[in-house]
Amino acid sequence: PQLTATKPGRRVVRAKGTYVVLRELHGWERDPEVLSTCHKLIQVLIGDEPEPGMENLLEVTVPEEVEQQLQRLDQEEEEEWRKSREEGKGQGARERPKELSR
Repeated sequence: PQLTATKPGRRVVRAKGTYVVLRELHGWERDPEVLSTCHKLIQVLIGDEPEPGMENLLEVTVPEEVEQQLQRLDQEEEEEWRKSREEGKGQGARERPKELSR
């Protein structure tokens, strides 16, 4: 994520074909945390570039209400992982998570 925080970094990551690799990884990976990270990075790579002055995502000011909403969503996602792990114990392989659209 640090490398994709800046416009030049995103450009390099895109130029190396990283999206294709991440898309394939997302297709077979079963760990929810890895899937979540892949999904977030894919969104950065396929998304539009931020407007001028916001190219460095580490320096962007996020409104407090948006930050709270993102934290709440992260907590909900973490709770789903926890439930998935608990359900997966004793059942063998976990159910395969939804894949990204190709």
